[in-house]
Amino acid sequence: MLKTQEQGVTFVELLITMVIIGILASIAMPLTKISAKRSKELELRQTLRSVRTAIDDFRRDWARDSNTLLGPLCVKNQLSCKEYTGLTGYPKSLDVLLKIELSGGESSLEETISIRRYLRKVPTDPMTNSQEWGIRCYQDDADVDDWCGEDVFDIFTTSTGTAIDGTSYRDW
Repeated sequence: MLKTQEQGVTFVELLITMVIIGILASIAMPLTKISAKRSKELELRQTLRSVRTAIDDFRRDWARDSNTLLGPLCVKNQLSCKEYTGLTGYPKSLDVLLKIELSGGESSLEETISIRRYLRKVPTDPMTNSQEWGIRCYQDDADVDDWCGEDVFDIFTTSTGTAIDGTSYRDW
């Protein structure tokens, strides 16, 4: 009779494999947390850039200096200009960037109305998961906490967190 050897994994081999898997997992976990944070930071930067671009486009079209109407859409739509813009030509609120109805003049039977949009929707802040943003007016300092309520010159996140590079999200 020949003895056959049983094949399988010994307890020591199983223990060594578990230790190696544990070491690899402990290395991978911090990397996933950092990459998730980096992804949110990138999304915040892109969102801020798109909203600030929309504000700048609005200002270019609706520019005014107190009662002097400067922008092309402001000159054509004088009543709308004063309704939608602050004294500096910036929008009165973020919602103004969503939809502005422009009178196209009177036709024979009805008035034609066109719509101008600078944003499709108010974006969600990736850091707070809300549509609440901090807002600065044209005359505000960069570190102001309260919005003056006259116009929207800039937006910032209301998150109190700190970025990977050590800067505050609020200062972006």
